[in-house]
Amino acid sequence: MKLLIFGMGYTSQVIAGRLRAAGWEVVGTGREGTMRFYDREAVLSGLAQATHVLSSVPPAREGGDPVIEAYGEALAAAPAKWIGYLSSTGVYGDVGGAWVDETAEVGSGRRSARTAADLAWQALDGRVRVFRLPGIYGPGRSALDRVREGHAKRIALAGQVFSRVHVEDIARGVIAAMDGPAGVYNLGDDEPSSQNAVIEEAARLLGVDPPPLQTLEEAALSPMALAFYAENRRIANGKAKRVLGWRLTYPTYREGLRALNATTSPIIASDAPAPASSDQR
Repeated sequence: MKLLIFGMGYTSQVIAGRLRAAGWEVVGTGREGTMRFYDREAVLSGLAQATHVLSSVPPAREGGDPVIEAYGEALAAAPAKWIGYLSSTGVYGDVGGAWVDETAEVGSGRRSARTAADLAWQALDGRVRVFRLPGIYGPGRSALDRVREGHAKRIALAGQVFSRVHVEDIARGVIAAMDGPAGVYNLGDDEPSSQNAVIEEAARLLGVDPPPLQTLEEAALSPMALAFYAENRRIANGKAKRVLGWRLTYPTYREGLRALNATTSPIIASDAPAPASSDQR
């Protein structure tokens, strides 16, 4: 089996590692990949040999999916039996904290470019699996890191909830879908919750006080972070469980943070700047 990954980002590297351990050959584009995105000869050669193709490349800010725009025709003609795309639950927009599954309307939120890319991948052909992901956390990218570095915030916003998922559970879901039917799958954990609850649990595990509650104004959030708090939803994951047999190793943030804390060093004060927000999958 050979997997070609467009965009060897945080999540796709975990998927690649699991498949390589199982004997797969994995190649990809990006800083951590083996080829450059615009090296057409190398990419087309990779597509001609790949049994599976996965894209984690986010849409361009001005709209349009870079992979489909550059290689859409080649993808449609490629012999791969399986194609996957890592999308975002941001396509659902704000639903006032309601549960949303894969049948929910998309395109009403701030992620218009992501919605267009999501739909474009679905329209490519019948081999495509689209994975809609909520907030991704894992080693080096969790509430533990934000608390440890002094960048965590608790916002006084009643009723605000988010869904999230551990990167290892995403990898398990994507790999399970390699033997499952085409379609759209939400991959989120079992307990949507407030960001405050997650920060408080991280602080408890680290043995420190949680940051003080602040209003949105007091927190002086970036425009991107403010937009994050403007949407409120709970992501239903039942389809992936029923259809793919997907089982979560970390069904809530508690198990995920506890496992991460067991593999990290004690808390160290840091004056380093907060990491830039990214849509890198």
